[in-house]
Amino acid sequence: MAQVGIIMGSKSDLNIMNDAAEIMKAFGIDFEMTVVSAHRTPERMYNYAKDAAKRGLKVIIAGAGGAAHLPGMVASITTLPVIGVPVKSSNSIDGWDSILSILQMPNGIPVATVALNAAKNAGLLAAQILATSNPELAQKMQDYKDDLRNKVEETAAEMEK
Repeated sequence: MAQVGIIMGSKSDLNIMNDAAEIMKAFGIDFEMTVVSAHRTPERMYNYAKDAAKRGLKVIIAGAGGAAHLPGMVASITTLPVIGVPVKSSNSIDGWDSILSILQMPNGIPVATVALNAAKNAGLLAAQILATSNPELAQKMQDYKDDLRNKVEETAAEMEK
């Protein structure tokens, strides 16, 4: 059963949002992925968010470009944590429209926001959220962070020779 929902405003966001899916696969986390447009399919968005917890989801990662209303609208409907991924779209104002649309949520409707096109970080944050109640996943996260540290230390040692 999927624990993480990965949604995006359109198929054009898929090349970015696949990074979140790759993290889910790497950590062995079941996920679902689909297109849910806040503007073109509002009923689909509402039903997706309303029923997400009943379906077993624990976290939703929502990527959107342009006006980027999807993460915030989903967060207004569900009590699950929502991680917003601003996507630099073809009609974007250098990505700032997406960043600000997701970042500037009103008090009471939180959306965790990662950097522009940073679906990988969204996947990692979702894994960390799930790891708070899953010791095996917590260990995988620790191993991942240890590996990052080791790579930096190895690089530094090579450069300092």
